[in-house]
Formats: sequence, C-alpha cells, structure tokens
Amino acid sequence: MVKNKKGNVVLTVLFTLISLLWIFPIVEVVLNSFKRKAYISREPFGLPTGKMFEGLKNYINGIEKTDFFRAFGLSLLVTVLSVAVLLLCTSMCAWYIVRVKSVISSVMFYGFVFSMIVPFQMVMFTLSKIANMLRLTTPLGLVLVYLGFGAGLCVFMFTGFVQSIPLEIEESAMIDGCNPIQAYFRIVLPIMKPTCITVAILEAMWIWNDYLLPLLVLDSDYQTIPIAIQYLKGGHGSVDMGAMMATLVLSIIPIVIFYMLCQKYIIEGVVAGAVKG
Repeated sequence: MVKNKKGNVVLTVLFTLISLLWIFPIVEVVLNSFKRKAYISREPFGLPTGKMFEGLKNYINGIEKTDFFRAFGLSLLVTVLSVAVLLLCTSMCAWYIVRVKSVISSVMFYGFVFSMIVPFQMVMFTLSKIANMLRLTTPLGLVLVYLGFGAGLCVFMFTGFVQSIPLEIEESAMIDGCNPIQAYFRIVLPIMKPTCITVAILEAMWIWNDYLLPLLVLDSDYQTIPIAIQYLKGGHGSVDMGAMMATLVLSIIPIVIFYMLCQKYIIEGVVAGAVKG
C-alpha cells in the first residue's frame, strides 16, 4: 500500500508538471495581449506591468482591424451547422451499418475508416477545384465539405457504440408501434448521448480552429476567425503582435468554455465507442 501511494504521488507530480507545460503557452498569449507591441518581442516572458501595460487597447485594435464580430458570427454559424449535420448524418449512417449486415454496409464502413488515414494535402487541390465547380464556396457549402472530411472519425466512433446497444430494445419499440425512424430518434439517439457529446467536442474544436479548409473553399467575402487573424500581418513581414495576441485570446474563450462544460462526457463517450458487440 505504501509503495502504491508513493507511486501515485510521483505520477501526480509528473502529470501536473506536464500539464503546466501545456498551459504555459496559453498563459503567455494572455499576458502578451496586455503588453505594448514593442515589449512583446523584447520581453515575451515578462509580466505586463508598468510601462509595458497596454490595457484593453490591443483588444479594441484587434476587434476593429479584423472586423472580429463578423468573423466570430461566421465561425459560430459554420461550426454549429457543421457539428449538427455531422452528428445527425453520421450517427444514422453508423446505425445503418451496424443493423443492416450486408456487403454494402461493410464497404461503407471500411470506406469511412480509410478516409481517416488519407492526408489532407493529397486532396486539397482537387477539393478546392471541385468546391469551386459545384459553387460550394459559401458557408453552407463549407458545411457540406466538413461533413465529408469529418464523417470518417464520427462514423467509426458511433459504430462502436451502436454495437453495444441491445437489438431487443429497438425490437420492443417496433412491437409497440414505432417505425425504424421513430425507433432511432426516440430510443437509439438518446442512448448515444455520451458519444454524441464527445464527437461534438472533437469536431467543434477542429472546425472552430481550422484555417486551411476555409481559406481554400470560401470566397474572399467570407472570413472565419483564423483567416481574419491572419490578415493582421502587414507588408514586409510586419505583424501587429498586440492585436494578434488579443484576438487569439478572444477566439480561444468560446471553445474553452464549451470544452469545460462538456468535458465530463469525453471519457465516457470514448470508452463507449470502443466497445465491440
């Protein structure tokens, strides 16, 4: 028992130090967002005190230069719609794959798994060309593109969870008068809540922070937050570091709040998705 306690203390200290290393860059961004531009490069690890302190000027400057609230609204729209479409379509697809045993369902499943290992760089030129041809260069078109790219992981996780749901529950619902669609929405989908929340967190973090896909697909009239922040770079390599740090902090806050509210479901959903029937 004594050895186990000592081992637990050592592991706790070790993982605490590792977690501090992960948190440190975020703390640095927050601190530098309150500094004058000249001191961010000169004293990046110093506290924003005295003549280094800039107050909220960096935040006001960043919001004005990037049209932050417009970019925030667009990012929020794309993220919410994309996650909702992904959850609905991929959960139903996974349910079909598990319940309908056929060659087609097997091919579909392995196709989704294969899509997870294809590097984005292999398809980004073709993707941007096809998106332009099909006029998917709007926020709604981008939602469809995210559906295609995010479906692999979502279907994989949902499939593992659906395999753990007893078929007898759905059969009982159908005996009581439910058709397959009603059985899915009234019985299966509520049971899949932990996995739905886990998938929603993973996909929301990816879509909210994604820079390359919106840059390749969207028209220049539409700018998500990562694209808007990138425009803080001026000519000849000049960068308004104060405004950039401030807008980065503002962009991090919503996804951190969302993660903290839903984090208790992550482990439960991942473990449930790993169960095989």
